[in-house]
Amino acid sequence: MKYTITPTVEGEEVDFKNPSPEFFKAVGGEEGMRELMYSFYEIIYTSNINNFFPQDKEEFDKIKVKNTKFFVQLCGGPKVYEEETGGRDLDTYMIRVHDDFSIPEKARVEWLGCMREALKNYDMDEEIKADFWDYCDKFSKLTVNQFEDKREFNPYH
Repeated sequence: MKYTITPTVEGEEVDFKNPSPEFFKAVGGEEGMRELMYSFYEIIYTSNINNFFPQDKEEFDKIKVKNTKFFVQLCGGPKVYEEETGGRDLDTYMIRVHDDFSIPEKARVEWLGCMREALKNYDMDEEIKADFWDYCDKFSKLTVNQFEDKREFNPYH
């Protein structure tokens, strides 16, 4: 699998679909998802975006547990994240959670790189893995909220 990262375009509508429940089964259910996500977050902890997360290991571990529940439910597992959303749509809720952070495209690409590294350790049907990756690539675009000013500087205006 190539794990292609497509660029975020400011203002572009992002069409995504949640991962197939087949991914949840292929990764090993709730326990397998926990292993994947804990591995992913350990990679995050030593990445260039670790500053987006609590530096205190106990606080970081709480985030890891909470976000793992999101992915368990997202991928068709038990509804273990319901209390976090307060009845709101899971995807909408997760997008709004990221509003509190300034997230540039560079951080998104680093996040995806960490997910890419974690996924490499899982042997499963490539179509199932590609479906999960497609979700991560597209959905992560919705968390980017800091864009570079691409207007050219013109001193004559």
